[in-house]
Amino acid sequence: MSYRTHHCNQLRAADLGQTVTLCGWVKSRRDHGGVIFVDLRDREGLTQVVFNPETNQAVAGQAHALRDEFVVRVTGKVVNRLAGTENKNLATGAIEIQAGELEVLNPSLTPPVPLDGTVENEDLLLSHRYLDLRRPELLKNLRLRSQVTKIVRDILDGHGFVEVETPILSKSTPEGARDFLVPSRLTPGAFYALPQAPQQYKQLLMVAGIERYYQIARCFRDEDLRADRQPEFTQVDLEASFITPEDIYGWLEAMMQALFQATRGVDLALPFRRLPYADAMNTYGSDKPDTRFGVTLVELSDLFRESSFKVFRGALDAGGVVKAINAKGFASITTGQIEDLTKMAKQFGAKGLAFIKVEGGEWKSPIVKFFTDAEKAALTERLQIEEGDLVLFGADTWEIVCEVLGRIRLRVAEILHLVADPARLDFLWVTDFPLLQFSAEDNKWNAVHHPFTRPKAEDMPLLEKGEFRQVRAEAYDLVLNGVEVGGGSIRIHEADLQAKMFGVLGVDEEQQQAMFGHILKAFRFGAPPHGGLALGLDRLVMLIAGATSIRDVIAFPKNNRGMDLMSQSPAQVDPKQLRELHVAVKV
Repeated sequence: MSYRTHHCNQLRAADLGQTVTLCGWVKSRRDHGGVIFVDLRDREGLTQVVFNPETNQAVAGQAHALRDEFVVRVTGKVVNRLAGTENKNLATGAIEIQAGELEVLNPSLTPPVPLDGTVENEDLLLSHRYLDLRRPELLKNLRLRSQVTKIVRDILDGHGFVEVETPILSKSTPEGARDFLVPSRLTPGAFYALPQAPQQYKQLLMVAGIERYYQIARCFRDEDLRADRQPEFTQVDLEASFITPEDIYGWLEAMMQALFQATRGVDLALPFRRLPYADAMNTYGSDKPDTRFGVTLVELSDLFRESSFKVFRGALDAGGVVKAINAKGFASITTGQIEDLTKMAKQFGAKGLAFIKVEGGEWKSPIVKFFTDAEKAALTERLQIEEGDLVLFGADTWEIVCEVLGRIRLRVAEILHLVADPARLDFLWVTDFPLLQFSAEDNKWNAVHHPFTRPKAEDMPLLEKGEFRQVRAEAYDLVLNGVEVGGGSIRIHEADLQAKMFGVLGVDEEQQQAMFGHILKAFRFGAPPHGGLALGLDRLVMLIAGATSIRDVIAFPKNNRGMDLMSQSPAQVDPKQLRELHVAVKV
């Protein structure tokens, strides 16, 4: 005997007269003068069930005890709904089940959160995630995630990639974020690390001759959280030998085209636009620019090189830049909004935020008195200033100005609703990233991506001469609507060049052998040229689903404090376990 003959989104008018059995959860119960109507729900949808005392008094009597989220099994006949009561918004809305048998498979407590509508208390939802997942929108997201993963596997299989699992228990090496550590019971005082990414293993697979590898890989990073970040996440990890960036671009563009066609019915135009890092920063103030609207950064340094305005002149004399954005039609900005934008500018390193409002034919700003007529004319022409505009300036180092105006650009677009079509998909590749970035705090050079990223061939002489700031990486990021979907690079495959890169990053020879000796040794055994990319699966599914947080596409996520409120983890452990691990806790 099977539990059911049909699911709750299967029956139609063509099934009239059949005796069927359905199983599911009671979504709602309505008593209409003794006749009980129940919306029965399973993962596929809803079917209305009627318990009528005139048809079966005993079963109708049972139905009075039903409550929301009871799990039940119903057997009955498929009949037409009464004329005028059909539900055109429901696939099964033309029929209903006239109940003949009812079995309560499991009663339910009253859910602590309503499963319809919006619940503001996210912690309460996460504490009862198994109930939250009964919401159709979250169930739909999980099924979408499954679909996306299958398509990805099929595409990569078709290109000759081999799926290989790499270790979860690995070695702690300095590659960016903080590691999660796992104490070893068998080696007292030693620790494994959970992988931030399978970076070294996938490169070692290239040395092993796998040639094309992929993995739906679990990754772990002990870092502060936000809407699109979790301490554990999933990425589509791939690596291939004897390739150029063009191969990566082709594979990923074809993958995105197939994914968005299958999941959203959208035909993406190929190839995607390519934008060098320097152009992305200079134009949009971001290395993951949202190109669905204008309000671009405009270079003004040449106009103010001889200016008497000390703020601009001082920044230029110190080697910085002056840029601005013109927020068309935003002269109506309120004092509160200006204060919020100024606060944002300071948060990202600026000393303040200069602005000009154009109202009633007048330039309104405390800084206008410092401008000459020639400077005003040049600004008007270059920024195409008109009545009703708001001009926002940045004057500081190139990095700070780009970052600040890039953030303000996004906020202005949000306030003014500049993205006219929310369904628009702007894919692009950001290329030619800097290889290295100097940290004044640490007084050392750090890798922008990771230490295994290859310098561009034409910039190798700069690396040799120690002109690190000018060296570009053979790296690329895939961006969609201002969100980084994935990133990768061509890797270093020569032991000597890799050792040199470690040296630039301040890792001496002894440290290199202790932390990276295995990969340096492997590179001396005929390592092929190779490269790859990692896609953030959670983030990609979030974008396809139109969700606002990756928590909406992960079955059991952590909250913004890194806690699983449902299982109450992280949690303290038995002191006996700590003794066995030779670990002492000091809080």
